[in-house]
Amino acid sequence: MRVLFIHPNFPAQFRYLAAAFGSNPANRVVFATRNARPEWVIPGVRKLLIPATPGVGKDFPQAHPFARGFENAVRNGEDTARALSGLKAEGFVPDIIYGHSGWGMTLFLKDIFPGSAFLAYCEWFYRAHGSDVDFDPAQPPNWSTTAAVRAKNASILLDLESCDMGCSPTAWQRAQFPREFQSKLACIHDGIDTDYFCPAVEDEGPLELPGLDLSAAREIVTYATRGMEPYRGFPQFMEAAALLLKERPGCHIVVAGEDRVCYGKPLPAGQSYKQQALDRLDLDKSRLHFPGALPYGRYKRLLQASDVHVYLTRPFVLSWSLLEAMSCGCLVVASDTQPVREVLRHDVNGLLTPFFSPEQLAATVSQALERKAELRPLRESARETIEQRFALKRLMPAHLNLMRVVLGNRKPEAKASVSVRPPSPA
Repeated sequence: MRVLFIHPNFPAQFRYLAAAFGSNPANRVVFATRNARPEWVIPGVRKLLIPATPGVGKDFPQAHPFARGFENAVRNGEDTARALSGLKAEGFVPDIIYGHSGWGMTLFLKDIFPGSAFLAYCEWFYRAHGSDVDFDPAQPPNWSTTAAVRAKNASILLDLESCDMGCSPTAWQRAQFPREFQSKLACIHDGIDTDYFCPAVEDEGPLELPGLDLSAAREIVTYATRGMEPYRGFPQFMEAAALLLKERPGCHIVVAGEDRVCYGKPLPAGQSYKQQALDRLDLDKSRLHFPGALPYGRYKRLLQASDVHVYLTRPFVLSWSLLEAMSCGCLVVASDTQPVREVLRHDVNGLLTPFFSPEQLAATVSQALERKAELRPLRESARETIEQRFALKRLMPAHLNLMRVVLGNRKPEAKASVSVRPPSPA
């Protein structure tokens, strides 16, 4: 089979699927991406680098503010179409394309490969009401914000029309898409490698990270994130951390992740939410640790060594980190928000707490630390939840079957004559 994956990051959500197809020498697998890092490879998978047109990812002052996202998506789509036309000229025509919808890279797939099946990864549909945008009562959206949000969906709507089927990782995320298209969307998570993300065995030893030895720590509270940002409750977590460090002298807090913003609005240039918290709050920095972004092995050991793991999110895309923490048997304290409630039930496989109350978060974490032995069944239930509902070994066959269904149900497209070299940008 000839398979084409498309994602600006490599390998992202397609890591396991690409590896599965690449492991069979009978398949030809190409992964089109912006990620140029040469050390990131998957055996049997050819990485096709998509060079960026100058200006992509920037604001376009000549465009209407509401249209800048679509301008960027069209340019991403054109860059991708140009790279894929070169691939087509080499004789590679995929049987199926699995591409992440949202950046625009999948916009012109059916123009380049009209006979190929197109499965769209549908992660998120933007809504001004009922999810992330109007979640903070202190920042209600105005008309301009809601209009910009509506316009942001333009490229996603085009993908929903052109794809043969789509796939969303959770029911909450699938429910954000228009009802008119939900019949096209399967709900299958990417999958968690539960054999890897598992509880520690007895001889794992104490937690040691680069420059940090916590072997003598009586209590370890963990928080893991790609970016330290309001969307993942970082400001609220830091306020709770200040309270915990005062109340519990034996507690160490470890924050894994990078000091950047992945989702939502960043602060003005030169400012960060991490530095804001460090400057504003009274924190015992000798027991507050920022080891940065950790490689998988050390990240897993951090989760395994955690006495309480905190996960916070606005009503938005659910993070892998919550599921990986539960798979490791963590005692999780999480925000009482819709995406979390799909996975975690209070006092069954974790503990829920209000997103906007650092005081309640600190109290819940403190009580969890006090009741560690009593709450061990919650850890076991968390692990069982992931094994039953999110284990890669269960979901990989479902994903492969979905791709077979899409191949069988592909739309009959006109075999239009398509130039193998789109014109260069003006």
